[in-house]
Amino acid sequence: MPVLLSLWSHYRRRLTWQTPLLVLGLVFVTSWALMALAEDSTDIAEPRQYWWWFLVTASTVGYGDVYPETTGGRLVAAYVVAGGVATLTTVFTHVADRISRAKGRRMRGLTDHDLSGHVVLLGYTAGRTDRLVQDLLADAAAGGRALDVVLCAWEDQAEVDPLPDDVRTHFVRGDLTDLDVLRRAAPARAAAILVDARDDNEAVTLTIAAEEVSSGVHTVVTLRDLARRRTIARVDRTVHCVQWHATQMVLEELQDPGIAGVYDELMTPGGMSTWSSTVPDGSPATYGAWQRALGEAHGATLLALRASADRDDVVVSPGWDTTVPAGSVLYYVGPRRLTAAELRDVLAGRTDGDVVR
Repeated sequence: MPVLLSLWSHYRRRLTWQTPLLVLGLVFVTSWALMALAEDSTDIAEPRQYWWWFLVTASTVGYGDVYPETTGGRLVAAYVVAGGVATLTTVFTHVADRISRAKGRRMRGLTDHDLSGHVVLLGYTAGRTDRLVQDLLADAAAGGRALDVVLCAWEDQAEVDPLPDDVRTHFVRGDLTDLDVLRRAAPARAAAILVDARDDNEAVTLTIAAEEVSSGVHTVVTLRDLARRRTIARVDRTVHCVQWHATQMVLEELQDPGIAGVYDELMTPGGMSTWSSTVPDGSPATYGAWQRALGEAHGATLLALRASADRDDVVVSPGWDTTVPAGSVLYYVGPRRLTAAELRDVLAGRTDGDVVR
């Protein structure tokens, strides 16, 4: 038995699509000659008849409209059935082997992916990357979009696809500085590329490689030290850099290019920033009245409202007809914090139509 198994394993590795044709052809020719000898008194071996009998017998259908009448002819028929079964087994084995090898190549990240409008993620960190991919897919589904993600990992990061159960995730494995490896992920047709490397030096290297194969594609790079974005800018000034630990910001930047720059501007000293001020006493006004008045008088933009300083019920962008009573807290973007006197002046200068009566 071990010898037979060894021979079968050796034989399977050498199967080609020509093998079953050769087997079938050999059985057809030899069985025809044998049938002609065994059934010399019948017309079963005649050319116009034999091909049909061989077809239905080898396929084990056996209509019974033509059949051998001698013992020798029946032995030939048994030989044909065995040959047909062997041929079918060879075909199915070859198909199964091809499917298995194709699946194995996909699991090992060795196949090319024909995708467009997807996200290419360069780098894999167990746990972190899994959550990033899940959040990306969940956000896309919530927005009614079908999104594919191609995860590209170094050879020492993952031996097989770490996310095999989701049909929307795909896998590429290899040297991520090799442009042929990167091209398996179809980065040139991607909607966005996320470089999520193990360190900032690797992030710079992968950004250069990504730029080579996908110039012009929206690229987001996570950095431990945002000072390194000056180096990234030398590669491509359109690349957006995000703090490595700010995963929610990473997701937002992938979906809305440039939003990370807005947050950076708000957090940079000396420029626009976020502030809060308490509404002074006076006739109450609507949120829309405050929005217009603050914008016109001080170039500020309201973001949110809290009903009172001692309550934790912040509402972001409430309706413009929402009443803003005295003691409420306004959150806004502006060049500086507004004083109570400035707010009173704004409140006094609003139009009568903005007063809540």
